[in-house]
Amino acid sequence: MSAFEYLLLMGACVLITLPLELFFQARVYRRWATALWALVPVILVFSLWDVIAIARDHWTYNPRFVTGIRLGDLPLEEIVFFIVIPLCALLSYEAVGTVLRGVRRLRSRSPIEKEAVEDDGA
Repeated sequence: MSAFEYLLLMGACVLITLPLELFFQARVYRRWATALWALVPVILVFSLWDVIAIARDHWTYNPRFVTGIRLGDLPLEEIVFFIVIPLCALLSYEAVGTVLRGVRRLRSRSPIEKEAVEDDGA
């Protein structure tokens, strides 16, 4: 295993969820200030949690699987995880909301409108 595999996995998570922003109009990257307000508490709480756990010897990070770049006691990969995974969750949540709004809009159409849409599709 490479010391960069974990960072590559986090990059893959971002790339896999990127279409949610582009095609499902998740609008997470476009509203970066709102996303930042959602991410900062997560990053702070879980970073503090990890720092305490490391200080109390509850867990450690195997140097074979991290780059060695650290921010205080935390490996870079852990900080990246605390950013990427909540960001991917926000993208997924917003994309699902967009799809559900579209489904509700279709269901709320009158029968005449529904027929027109069905006739256009045939």
